Amino acid sequence: MCRWKDTTQHEFEEFHLRFGGQLRSSNRWVRMTKMIPWDRIEEMYAEPFSTIGSPAINARIALGSLIVKAKLGLTDRETVEQIQENPYIQYFLGYESFQDEQPFDPSMMVHFRKRFGLDEVGEINEMIIKATTGGTVANTDDDDDQTAGGATEGGEPDEQSYSPSESQQDQQ
Repeated sequence: MCRWKDTTQHEFEEFHLRFGGQLRSSNRWVRMTKMIPWDRIEEMYAEPFSTIGSPAINARIALGSLIVKAKLGLTDRETVEQIQENPYIQYFLGYESFQDEQPFDPSMMVHFRKRFGLDEVGEINEMIIKATTGGTVANTDDDDDQTAGGATEGGEPDEQSYSPSESQQDQQ
């Protein structure tokens, strides 16, 4: 079973910070939020779940956590800690306000990686590229501009891709 969650992104101006202040629209996590078609990913993610049993953590938190882990090069435990501590990452994951509590057990990251296999990740990357380029997708067979781990030749992480193999190397 998968609880369907409203994937409409709250405006960063509406994100409630208990300690006051406001999120900056120029932050990388706020900008990246707008690049990802969360509603389409949620639909794809929910398909294989049955209607009985405990509800799954929604797709945005699952995939977003994997993106955070890959982009920052963190362990599973560090990823959960970053989510707990960082309001920008919580906004990226679709939270309505800052929550100062552990969002899920770090062992859930293993399940997230299993739910987003290579085929699903490839499809998601295509959706993100289409969303950010206005519907055009470049030939992905040419890997000349990519190095292992999703980094460009200049060594910067590729913001538009996530590979489960990157995350599986460090599951703690």
